[in-house]
Amino acid sequence: MENFLLSFTAVFQISVFAISLYFIILAFFGIYKRKTKKIYEPEKSFALLVAAHNEEAVIANIIESLNMLDYPKELYDIFIIADNCNDKTASIARKLKVKVFERFNTSKVGKGYALEWMFDKIFNMEKKYDAVAIFDADNIISKNFLTEMNNKMMEGYKVVQGYLDSKNPSDSWITQSYSISFWTANRIFQLARNNIGLTNQLGGTGFIVETDILKKIGWGATCLTEDLEFTCKLVLNGYKVGWAHDAVVYDEKPLTLKQSWNQRKRWMQGFSDVASRYFFPLMKNAFTKCDFVSFDCALYSIQPFITLLLGLSLLLTVLQNNNEHGLNIFVINNLLPGYIWKAFSIFQFLFTPFIMILEKKIRKSLFVFLSLYSLNIIFSSMIIGVHPPFIETAIENAVYIAICILITYVILGKKQAKLFIWYILYGVYTLTWIPITLQGIVNKNKKEWSHTKHTRAISIHEVTEYEKNA
Repeated sequence: MENFLLSFTAVFQISVFAISLYFIILAFFGIYKRKTKKIYEPEKSFALLVAAHNEEAVIANIIESLNMLDYPKELYDIFIIADNCNDKTASIARKLKVKVFERFNTSKVGKGYALEWMFDKIFNMEKKYDAVAIFDADNIISKNFLTEMNNKMMEGYKVVQGYLDSKNPSDSWITQSYSISFWTANRIFQLARNNIGLTNQLGGTGFIVETDILKKIGWGATCLTEDLEFTCKLVLNGYKVGWAHDAVVYDEKPLTLKQSWNQRKRWMQGFSDVASRYFFPLMKNAFTKCDFVSFDCALYSIQPFITLLLGLSLLLTVLQNNNEHGLNIFVINNLLPGYIWKAFSIFQFLFTPFIMILEKKIRKSLFVFLSLYSLNIIFSSMIIGVHPPFIETAIENAVYIAICILITYVILGKKQAKLFIWYILYGVYTLTWIPITLQGIVNKNKKEWSHTKHTRAISIHEVTEYEKNA
């Protein structure tokens, strides 16, 4: 029995490590960003669709930013979908001279249904558009968005995702954690895949789709994560999603852990639902057609299950390493010397802030102090031994982090010390994915739509000013 347990955990841990290594290797391809690119004359026409449900607090800001796009006005029109609204969203939009379409349907609730309803109207209009662009009502858009999308379409892409940024990263540790997550994903997930010719993933907002593609394969994405569903559908039909790193869309991140929990649970419900329907067709496509794009997309679709496997692997490692007699289970750090894993742990901790430096989201000086903190994995064993009691480990870590924060505060100031603390709390945010994912898998068949209320009426001018002073 003991041998079986050791063998079983060995197969499990090595398999999970192999999947993790796959994503780590792909991430390296995101370090490089092409500095020069071909600029095309404006040619493509766009219908800009904004899905809005009771968004009177923020609707004016996205309309303002869309009206400021540096693209010929005759080549785009703005459409507001006032979906099941009982506030002033529609009236505010009309006063701002954009096209407003009100939809009332209490049986088909959600953004996916609203978009499908609007697409039919776009197809039947006298004026024809080369592509539609999809936004959420809380977004604000960079001036060059359509210019960048036109460039990508002229290169041959029919579906393109823009860079998803945050318009309120400094509101709370939760908004900062979201922002860190999106900043790094934009680089090591999206840009990396674009660099090596894989498909990118649609992010729910800030993307364009060629009108002919919508007519050909249909939208049909009405689950809780319509973006993932449509991405999988595109890949199965032989299309890849392109990536426009300089076409930026800022959206409002949830302020509290409760709001964040509910939103991410909805995402995981949608992921689980899509995975149950698309994983095996994608894998079949991958092996029958030797299509690595389908294989990569299939792995992405089962993200909730990979998260749980990583959580279980972490638990097994903690149980083994904190038991002086051992539990006769295999942990991955048995394969290599301890100093290799310590170096790997430091690398993992610092890779995210390194990417944030590349994205110009933190200062290099803060990276130095985060590097100092990461060395605790070495100092800890020197101070309290290799297998200390849990309470001693907790106390040592608390003292060490307090010293690092204090030094950061004294040398770099309050703002950078605050960012230091928030980056540490990002680890807590990351761990919450485990119970959230479990909830999402259990409730994958519950299709109730939970609307996140948006209240941060931030203008494009305020975002621009904030980035200048960051």
